[in-house]
Amino acid sequence: MKKVFLTRTLHDFALNELKKKYQIEVHSGKIPISQTKLRSKIKDVDGIICFPYDKINKETIELAKNLKVISTYSVGFDHIDVNYAKERKIRVGYTPEVLTDATADLAFSLLLDLLRRVSEGDRIIRNGKWKVIYGAHDYVGVDLQGKTLGILGLGRIGKTLAKRAKAFEMNIIYHNRKPLSKSKENALGVKFASFEKIITQSDIISIHVPHTKETDQLFDMKVFNKMKKSAFLINTARGKIVNEKELVKALKKKIISGAGLDVFEQEPIGVKNPLTRLENVVLAPHIGSSTKETRAKMAEITVKNLNLGMNGKKPIYSVGY
Repeated sequence: MKKVFLTRTLHDFALNELKKKYQIEVHSGKIPISQTKLRSKIKDVDGIICFPYDKINKETIELAKNLKVISTYSVGFDHIDVNYAKERKIRVGYTPEVLTDATADLAFSLLLDLLRRVSEGDRIIRNGKWKVIYGAHDYVGVDLQGKTLGILGLGRIGKTLAKRAKAFEMNIIYHNRKPLSKSKENALGVKFASFEKIITQSDIISIHVPHTKETDQLFDMKVFNKMKKSAFLINTARGKIVNEKELVKALKKKIISGAGLDVFEQEPIGVKNPLTRLENVVLAPHIGSSTKETRAKMAEITVKNLNLGMNGKKPIYSVGY
């Protein structure tokens, strides 16, 4: 019987499906799994189901004798050495389309929360600091209507976010490696702009690009200094796209007005992280895809990707080989 290792448990229906076909082992210890344990387990298995925080690099893959497929429960795959997996004829599956709506909804939730200062107000009440009814100039937020939203990366999630923003009568500009056709732009109500225009003209910037060598630490002090002082940054993509130390400085010095973050350079973060002490920030614990419906669908696709790869076929959503 072929062996499958899971670096963390999945839904019962997914585990039951796997048990019908394979000898499975589920890691139940500390999350994420240690590299030592991951490397010891990968040696003899035919398939592995992993998560976005599991680093499956060349050194780890080299140890695998029988590995046919790596199926990741995530839209990102930067934690896997896809090129080396391809070299070794190992299939790599991921789960992109299913979490589009959930992630776009969260990005828009962070945007709305940040501009209307909802979480900040919640803290004021819970900490017993709401002493008087606010007057004309007290505790004011910002309207969404008429503001310019700059979307960096108009893929599935970026396009879905644009639809949400259009309903709030926002002006939408975007930057991609390649512009959309004019007919697609008109249908979505968006306009292509250079990266320079995105960072200088947007009232809100929402990041929807993968973490690559080109996007690593892309948002640093040089970029923050070019943004409007009234601008807000939303990141539901990958934490390493933003230089966190420089973001903290930019927020403290009011170089930009605020940030809504679902992802961080190192996760999880704790109360010692300086972001937690800033009022002009809304923080979420990496929950972009975290709805009951989406997570179940991700598990379903993860298992399907694994099954296809185990049979020498291309996963539904495949990278590399």
